[in-house]
Amino acid sequence: MRTTRVVHSPTTSNGRPQKALAGPALVCALLAFSFAFLPLGKANAEASNSPQTSNNPLKQLTLEQLGNVEVTTVSKEPEEVWKTSSAVYVITNEQIARSGVTSIPEALRLAPGVEVARIDSNKWSIGIRGFGSRLSRDVLVLIDGRTVYNTLLAGTYWEVQNVMLQDVDRIEVIRGPGATIWGPNALNGVINIITKSSKDTQGWIANAGGGNVDEGFLNVRYGGSRGNNFHYRVYGLAFDRGPEYHSDGNNYDSWRNIQGGFRTDFAMDAQNSFTVEGDIYDEGAGETVTATTYAPPYSQIFRGTELLSGGNILARWERVQGEAKDFQLQAFYDRTDRREPNFADYRNTVDVDFLDRFPLPRQEIEWGLGARASTGTNPTIVSGLYFTPKTRTDELFTGFVQDDVQIVPDRLDLTLGTKLLKTNYTGLEFEPTVRVLWTPTQKQTVWAAFTRALRTPSDAERAFHLLGLVGIEPNGTPFFARFDPNPNFKSERLNGYELGYRRMLGERVYFDLAAFYNDYKDLFSENLIGPPFLEPSPPPPHLLLPAEFGNGLEGTTRGVEFAPAVQVIKMWRLGASYSFLQMEIRKRPGSLDVGTAPIVEGSSPRHQLTADSWFDFTKAFNLDLTYRYVSALSALKIDDYSTADAQFVWRLNSHYRLSVVGRNLLQPYHYEFASDPGPNVGIRRAVYGQITWER
Repeated sequence: MRTTRVVHSPTTSNGRPQKALAGPALVCALLAFSFAFLPLGKANAEASNSPQTSNNPLKQLTLEQLGNVEVTTVSKEPEEVWKTSSAVYVITNEQIARSGVTSIPEALRLAPGVEVARIDSNKWSIGIRGFGSRLSRDVLVLIDGRTVYNTLLAGTYWEVQNVMLQDVDRIEVIRGPGATIWGPNALNGVINIITKSSKDTQGWIANAGGGNVDEGFLNVRYGGSRGNNFHYRVYGLAFDRGPEYHSDGNNYDSWRNIQGGFRTDFAMDAQNSFTVEGDIYDEGAGETVTATTYAPPYSQIFRGTELLSGGNILARWERVQGEAKDFQLQAFYDRTDRREPNFADYRNTVDVDFLDRFPLPRQEIEWGLGARASTGTNPTIVSGLYFTPKTRTDELFTGFVQDDVQIVPDRLDLTLGTKLLKTNYTGLEFEPTVRVLWTPTQKQTVWAAFTRALRTPSDAERAFHLLGLVGIEPNGTPFFARFDPNPNFKSERLNGYELGYRRMLGERVYFDLAAFYNDYKDLFSENLIGPPFLEPSPPPPHLLLPAEFGNGLEGTTRGVEFAPAVQVIKMWRLGASYSFLQMEIRKRPGSLDVGTAPIVEGSSPRHQLTADSWFDFTKAFNLDLTYRYVSALSALKIDDYSTADAQFVWRLNSHYRLSVVGRNLLQPYHYEFASDPGPNVGIRRAVYGQITWER
């Protein structure tokens, strides 16, 4: 466990300044060249057809066709991007492949409005429209519809969300509340990682490689079939990742993983289809933590390895009964074993979800029910961090109904809906939404929405004891601050207002614009609940400052997100995204918060900019360039930074391709987020090569 520092000058381990490589200048020059000559595209330029061999249908789509891609995260039913009244961005398999990323968190940098900051080699801070944190507590994350949100500490452990990237069909990112469809904890957004049907992953694929940070990796997958209706795939992956840059030389954050899994898809007939999939993994992730105890020396820093293992299995039945008439029944089981140097969590989660859709005249009704039980056991590793009782079951019961009304067919739609939910920590609560969608032409969309969303209490607020050392008094008496469970902690609340516009200009230019205003109440705070007092037990006698986690903050966020893409000529595509965020977080009247508001407000960047260039020299060679700028995190003393990535791919023939990838090329290392305990970890310049075989 980590909670949340001065930027060091770039030096080697022996203190001498590092020399910059020639590559960064070349990357910047090529990106500048790309944008400087943007107007050179011809009016009759053809859309890009990537020469990469793949059975992913998105690979061959033009920009216009990408606007017609069907997404499922907005309503749990397929609908075209043009017809969605949400700020949805689809990260395609092609984007992932051409970016050269090796993990899901790094791929999320491709979406506007998503803030991704690497903490060390195996940990990230991720947020949507603010509130970035180690566990992304206000963002609901799913893999093929299976939620990976952990109710223990409210959030997602990104280091165990590993998938074979070649099998990812797309990542659908909803910026803004997705609560009406997905329920609690989708306060600021939803990230749904969707893998390909096994029908689309037939045959063999294997790739292997390594470099200075990604020291070695191997991915293997085989897909087969039995007749025309039953398809399957099995996969295995493994990697070893080295530490990032540590100014004190304590390279504790190495990371290794081995994982395997399968997926089957069975079409019994034209109406009924079944999916069964599962994964199993074992990891070791280095970390450093602070352990506080009542016994001397009271507070220590431990460097150790998180021992992480687990598995899951999911089954889904889909039945099509007619036009806009179908239902889905899904269930999954997830097992997690997590052992860190200062705490442990052994958890079993069972989830069942039902969805039904049927048409009425000029309307479409969706409704559903869900239930989840997550039982966790948390043995005490150090006396300053424990849960009571040791074993607990978190429960969630949900229901939702949504009505999509065609006010003017194919032009103006009104969507009304609400989610009802109850947890073991709350009574019945509501998450309503109102959405309007106007499509004046087939290539234009204007939409507006209001949503009320909740982040429900977790074990971290209702069952958690956390001890911290304030200092040692002159007479030798230790002075502690202790956060005890707060039985009155209630749900964080959001009223969100959004406005968006999408447009296709001709056949070569596409852009997506969204603006938002969010009003938050009852936000998480750290509250003092009394003056210090002498506590005799447990011994030795010590001074104690009593505290608890409360709902003492409120505030607003507002911003805009802009994502254009241009097909300049057949062989050259440019893309970009820009996000602006303004946060105003404050103590609510009567709050006892000790100063959390400035930290929350100053832990997200105000400006983010990404620009990328895909250039296919021939069918055998292509060069992909990416530039990123992220503004400063004032509360964490993290400076703004710019960096760039580059990937060169050479296809030797229809079965083999080689690629060389450079990441974070503009400096030897840079800082993206604060480490606790420090010092902060620098993210290193990295280069790796890989070979891919496909048959």
